[in-house]
Amino acid sequence: MSAEKPIRVLVIDDSAVVRRLVSEALSADPAIQVVGTASDPFVAKERIKELSPDVLTLDLEMPRMDGLTFLGILMRERPIPTVVMSSLTQENSRFALEALRLGAVEVLAKPGGSYSFGDLGPRLLLAVKAAARARPRRAAPSTQASATQPPPVRLAAPPPGGDPRRLILLGASTGGTEALREVLTRLPAGLPPIAIVQHIPAHFSRAFADRLAGLCAFHVSEAQDGELLRPGAALVAPGNFHLLLRWTGGGYRAELSSGPQVWHQRPAVDVLFKSVPEASARHVVAGVLTGMGKDGAEGLLRLRKAGASTFAQDEATSVVYGMPREAWENGGAARQLPLDAIAEHIVRLATLPATSHANA
Repeated sequence: MSAEKPIRVLVIDDSAVVRRLVSEALSADPAIQVVGTASDPFVAKERIKELSPDVLTLDLEMPRMDGLTFLGILMRERPIPTVVMSSLTQENSRFALEALRLGAVEVLAKPGGSYSFGDLGPRLLLAVKAAARARPRRAAPSTQASATQPPPVRLAAPPPGGDPRRLILLGASTGGTEALREVLTRLPAGLPPIAIVQHIPAHFSRAFADRLAGLCAFHVSEAQDGELLRPGAALVAPGNFHLLLRWTGGGYRAELSSGPQVWHQRPAVDVLFKSVPEASARHVVAGVLTGMGKDGAEGLLRLRKAGASTFAQDEATSVVYGMPREAWENGGAARQLPLDAIAEHIVRLATLPATSHANA
């Protein structure tokens, strides 16, 4: 979006208070114009025809038609980049992930209770700007439909053993939940430990990890403070906590931190990448996937200079080519790869000697 043409946003929520708060937060940025609001999907349908917004913000819990049903219809008939807002409950966490599968660009925790809208405001602005640059995409097959869908083609497992310092690191933001699903479901069991940072709200990260656990060939869980990273398993950074790794002499342990946000994010990809000791970097495979902003680029460059094998998702397959572009342009990523080639790249590197990583 050019500076001369603001991003036109339609706010859809059954709460008049939330509609006002969201509208005020967005209108504070001159790059964004709230062109209208709607109290339910039926009103929203007419407003979309009338106003032709660039981006929607969408509540999931509304009368007459729920947000998920509306989003599914929208993405089939007239795809519009959509930022979903959901209250913080376990059930709504599952709904939020389903919204991302259906094609929502981002999911944010809806203000309410002890959650401060002031904390949400900057993230909302970033999410709307990311959505305005996003490529609408088709929904992935649902879990319910998986019985009739062919399973993902998993790659052959690497030989057992290997240096305990081997490690796979992945970072993603906008569009990342589905990108990570596509990569991880193709990976075999038996790989080195995997640590993942996905920009995601608190309370939603556990549902995300649980969803991956039901789809992958290896164990996936939300990271716990002090937990030992194990081969054949993946840890996902909890929402609102940075994930750092500490080498203990026989393996890596997870360390969770509530320190300051980095690049407006907690967890931040850079915090994870920069926590790996430089002496271990030559045993590391690290990559940045789709997302808006710069998070991960500095840490990836540091890892590459220390001998890690690094990559970034390419522009054609990224929902938002922000983080991958920064990692490529600053020299942090040694290669750019389409999404469907990343799993094979990771598996190949997991079998290479550490001294070969930097040139892989």
